[in-house]
Amino acid sequence: MSKQKLELTWIGKEKRPKLEPRILLEDPEKSYHAKHRVSDKDIFDNRLIFGDNLLALKALEQEFTGKVKCVFIDPPYNTGSAFTHYDDGLEHSIWLGLMRDRLELIHRLLAEDGSLWITIDDNEAHYLKVLCDEVFGRRNFVANVVWQKKYSVSSDAKGIPPSHDHILVFSKSGAMTRNILPRSEKQNDLYKYNDHDGRGPWRTDNLSVKTISQAYLYEITNPKTGISYAPPTGRAWMTSQDRMQVLVDERRVFFGRGGNGAPQLKRYLSEVQQGVVPTTWWTFDETGHNDESRKEQKILIPSDPFATPKPERLLHRVLSIATNPGDLVLDSFAGSGTTGAVAHKMGRRWIMIELGEHCHTHIIPRLQKVINGEDKGGITESVGWQGGGGFRYYHLAPSLIVNDRWGNPVINPEYNATHLAEALCKLEGFTYAPSEVIWWQHGHSSERDFIYVTTQNLSAEQLQALSDEVGSDQSLLVCCAAFHGVTAAQASERWPNLTLKKIPKMVLARCEWGHDDYSLNVANLPMAKPEAADKVPARDPRGNARTLDLFGGTGGEVAQ
Repeated sequence: MSKQKLELTWIGKEKRPKLEPRILLEDPEKSYHAKHRVSDKDIFDNRLIFGDNLLALKALEQEFTGKVKCVFIDPPYNTGSAFTHYDDGLEHSIWLGLMRDRLELIHRLLAEDGSLWITIDDNEAHYLKVLCDEVFGRRNFVANVVWQKKYSVSSDAKGIPPSHDHILVFSKSGAMTRNILPRSEKQNDLYKYNDHDGRGPWRTDNLSVKTISQAYLYEITNPKTGISYAPPTGRAWMTSQDRMQVLVDERRVFFGRGGNGAPQLKRYLSEVQQGVVPTTWWTFDETGHNDESRKEQKILIPSDPFATPKPERLLHRVLSIATNPGDLVLDSFAGSGTTGAVAHKMGRRWIMIELGEHCHTHIIPRLQKVINGEDKGGITESVGWQGGGGFRYYHLAPSLIVNDRWGNPVINPEYNATHLAEALCKLEGFTYAPSEVIWWQHGHSSERDFIYVTTQNLSAEQLQALSDEVGSDQSLLVCCAAFHGVTAAQASERWPNLTLKKIPKMVLARCEWGHDDYSLNVANLPMAKPEAADKVPARDPRGNARTLDLFGGTGGEVAQ
């Protein structure tokens, strides 16, 4: 029997957008920086991007592929509930398609030792897990962290009310950064004894282990009472008899308060790992809860607190595990801006993307308070944050190609010469880097391959002069409105160091032009086509949705 690939199927899965790689335009009036440095480690070149997050991820692809250490996203949960700042009730299949498109771009942006962290609830968690398996590879699944988001349940709750969210964690290549967590005061408080012998505080620990070794089956004699103790049944002592006697002589074995009991190990705090390995159970007392995050928001934006924020302590835990100071963090569903605020306080570089107007009403004011040192809540005190740094605000450029009044595709008149050169560099795979001394070098793809963009009609004489300047040991892609006096074939033979392309014809088939919104917003959903619904029934005769097919069949039942 042949193996069949595990995969999630849904109506419209085969449809993929041909995204336009837009350029990003900075708005200096919305960018914000501290008036002075607080420390030499201040980071100023963070990015806040306003616009559709799928287009924005595509816009970041050329510059940041393989450079993002951690992606944290808190996407709409698709629960059918209406929130103030999100329309969250998307049809299941469309939600999966929109998430798939974003996950594929995130996968490309992640560094080889990077990781993705997604918060989600039971409504879509298990579908999303299988979807991430497809995009990232099942072998790169790291963990399903359970975050205790509530500390109490309403007495009139029906059914079995949830008190947790999931955080799905995937690595890019199986070699993700995974730091240990600092020890808590509660953990250190276990070391409550101190002999004042210079070794510091200690606690008792087991001297026996499960592994049975004949060499470790002996008796330990209490030096005060003379009573000998064998290891418990089915266990052995943790070390050899000679080594154990050394521990006894050095008073590293504890025989009870009066010295009359069975042997126990003295485990000194100074000798244990100065950190703990993270687990998948995150309690609210360690990582915050929903009420805590709402209170944080109420302090930051008293007049209009964000409806569904995450607590800063939750993001602090994620970034502590997955990143180190200076690493780049990305959140493409920025919401209230918690990821950027926490990353900033922790000395990480960050990029956030948000389409909603709360980018301006919530995120920017919040970040300004962080930078000014006016945000006293969240993790500020625990990390010693005092302000500093800054960010640059960008928005997506409009579509490069638009139709004129006769319906002909033309270069968008909103583009100036600089923006056009940058856009064509991105479309052609060149790095935009205009030379200050060589007028025809707008970008490069290598040390000898360059691009030149102009809206002029170039004559044969101009092309000859350009070819002479470029020289035989370099090449130049010339993007122009037109060229005359020579055919394309003649130009290729006559000037082998030049490649001529006409704009906008050279890019018309590249992508979808004029499509500005791929957002996860129910208001933007297309109307269903009746003929498509007839061909691919969305539900079986009993009314069950046909969405999940793990074994390549015709579609199983999915509880709604």
